Amino acid sequence: MKSIPLPHWLQATLALGGGLGLFVIAFLDSSVLPLPVINDLILIDLSVSNRARMPYYALMSVVGSVLGCLALFFVAKKGGEAYFRKYAGPRSDKIRKWVQGNEFMTVLVGALMPPPTPFKLVVIGSGAFNMSLRNFVIALTLARVIRYFGLGFLAVRYGDQATDFVLHHKVMMSLVTLGAVLLFYLIGRLMFRSKPAAA
Repeated sequence: MKSIPLPHWLQATLALGGGLGLFVIAFLDSSVLPLPVINDLILIDLSVSNRARMPYYALMSVVGSVLGCLALFFVAKKGGEAYFRKYAGPRSDKIRKWVQGNEFMTVLVGALMPPPTPFKLVVIGSGAFNMSLRNFVIALTLARVIRYFGLGFLAVRYGDQATDFVLHHKVMMSLVTLGAVLLFYLIGRLMFRSKPAAA
């Protein structure tokens, strides 16, 4: 199994237990401490080592990430738009307009894009502009389930090769996944669009 170079404190966290380590890292990465790709690689590493526990590892990553984003969401909600403008800078007006007009898709698309996409700006904007908490949680959870269970599947299916694939093709993976999600979303909108009542 390929070893992943990690800081000592991350190794200590993982020593507490694979699932718990993933939860903590995903929470920190989604809230206060950027750790791009680290959680993905650890999830693959653990899933290759113990394939039967892959769903557990993926679930802990999902829960940790969603809770971390929620923490940031509520901080931004309390701080208001001034908090958002501090972090977004000159892009704030454009981001604000887009978030308010496309709540669900903004979070879904942003969460599916690979690093270094500034997803924290989306989370902060969602909180600052009073996005529906329900829409935020559903879109974020859907994106994280797709991402982490997808990575777990790659690990179980392809073993150590999944790490190299993720590192070298993360943009392609994200675009393919995003395209599929958008296609299903559009199909769903067309199928369930309410028809005008008969005169």
